[in-house]
Amino acid sequence: VQLQACGGGLVQAGASLRLSCAASGGTISAYTVGWFRQAPGKEREFVTSISKYLYSVNGRFAISRDNAKNTVYLQMNSLKPEDTAVYYCAADSGYGGTTTEDYDHWGRGTQVTVSS
Repeated sequence: VQLQACGGGLVQAGASLRLSCAASGGTISAYTVGWFRQAPGKEREFVTSISKYLYSVNGRFAISRDNAKNTVYLQMNSLKPEDTAVYYCAADSGYGGTTTEDYDHWGRGTQVTVSS
């Protein structure tokens, strides 16, 4: 499966953004999909995920899936400057997890910049 993340941009603190992760070459419902982010000079970190069993880990950011569009979304609300990073989506055919090693398929990232 190939993944393409998009939807990033430059926003002010407190704003919202919705990122999309579109899949091709595979059915996204067959995968656990995770979102990660990487800020300059920092390691890539786990944000949230949604399993192929529909269990999702949500906090300030909410993840959802549209099987008809073969796409997973990341709704980000109340953005803060510290949320500035390149955001990546990744897929795993199993249960996924919270580390980069848990995912086999990665898309190119999309830049999110939050100004204060």
